[in-house]
Parts: sequence; structure tokens; C-alpha cells
Amino acid sequence: MRHQRAELPLKLDGLGPAREFFAGCLADARTDQESLWVAHLDDQARCLHLSRHAGDETGADFPIRQILSDAVVHGTTGIVLAHNHPSGDARPSDSDCRATRRLASAAGAIDCTVVDHLVFAGKDCMSFRQLGLL
Repeated sequence: MRHQRAELPLKLDGLGPAREFFAGCLADARTDQESLWVAHLDDQARCLHLSRHAGDETGADFPIRQILSDAVVHGTTGIVLAHNHPSGDARPSDSDCRATRRLASAAGAIDCTVVDHLVFAGKDCMSFRQLGLL
């Protein structure tokens, strides 16, 4: 797992900016392995903290406790997730949906919202928010 502090005032205030930012993050990652990126936002959609969680060809670690711990430390009010599918299919899997719902439920307890979860596959990108999954 690698953590880095995002340069302020990076704003992820909508699908366009989030898609562009995470496409850049994933461009540097291996395409044959999943990677989960987590952006922690303040109440003005400015990125406070960014973390990456490496996976393998079948999935990426989805460390809900670590994500929530980071949210508390950084005073996060919103979370945007992004990960890639090496399979080439950008549709969220059942396990993607379950993990995202669990995180959204737990984040609500600390007044934090999962703003979106983007799934990338090649040049395709699907948004949980646009699909009505959040």
C-alpha cells in the first residue's frame, strides 16, 4: 500500500474531474493487476489525502477499517474510490457492490459520504453514482 498527499487545491467535484484524475493515477499502474485508489475529500471536494491499495489479477484489497481510519485522521467528509478491472469489463462486480455498500454504511456513522466509486477497464469507466448504485 502506498500513500501520498495530494497537492491542494485538487478538486474532485464531479464525475469529469474524478474520472480525469483517476485515469492518470491508473495510467501508471500495471494493467494486469487491480489497484484501488481512495481519495479523501473535505466539504468543498478538495482532496486531503490519497491512498493506493494494490491487488492482483483477481482483485484488490478493500481495507474498510484503514479507509475509515484515514477518514477520521484527515477529517474527511467525502470519499471517492476508483479501481481497474484487468478483465476489460468496466461493469462493477457483485463483490465491488457489496464492499462499496459496506463502506458507505460504515462511513455514514462518522458523517462521511462515499461520493462515487469509479471502475476503469481500458478506456471505459463506469460510475456507481451514475448507475444508481450509490
